[in-house]
Amino acid sequence: MNMNEAGLALIRAFEGLRTTAYRDAVGIWTVGYGHTSAAGPPDVKAGLKITAREAESILSRDVANFARGIAAEVTALLTDDQFSALVCFAYNVGLGNFRSSSVLKAVNAGDFAAVPRRLQLWVKAGGKTQGGLVKRRAAEAALFAGPETVATTPVEMSPGKPLQRSTSAWAAAAVAILAVTNHVAQIVGYSVLGLALTVAIVAAAIWIIRERIKKSQQEGI
Repeated sequence: MNMNEAGLALIRAFEGLRTTAYRDAVGIWTVGYGHTSAAGPPDVKAGLKITAREAESILSRDVANFARGIAAEVTALLTDDQFSALVCFAYNVGLGNFRSSSVLKAVNAGDFAAVPRRLQLWVKAGGKTQGGLVKRRAAEAALFAGPETVATTPVEMSPGKPLQRSTSAWAAAAVAILAVTNHVAQIVGYSVLGLALTVAIVAAAIWIIRERIKKSQQEGI
């Protein structure tokens, strides 16, 4: 698994070259191809200026550090394209976020088909969705899927589980039916039936909450 030129091209394209230090979307001092002090030297401060050649040198060093960090976390066998896509992603979000992400979880589980939509969860900066990040995640997902996909196949979000197969949807429908039946039972005075239906409503509600929590834990970010 090696970082290839396709991955480097993505980083250069989406980071852009800035030879004078600037603050990024969340206020962090940045220079070159998205280099920050957190990635190592040079320390980026207001007024820092570098040359284009220095920017390339810094980029090579930073990418090598990220590549080593990712190689230490990934247990699945990846192609160079897949590995490079992950390096590009981690270069943007940081190794710490990568290690805790559902992207890494999907990769190590061998669920490569889930990686594109997991990547698309990381499109916000400062709490707001950024168009540039949406495009970057799509490009990373396309590179992960393979070279032939980069130019021809757009990344699509999963449509989700069909309604008829959704346990949450069935539980919600059950709650509605039980609630109406319970109301009718109370009107006609069947107190025992009403109590039983109330218990059933509570059980169905608990099921919905359980399913939502389970889904959240499985998907994560």
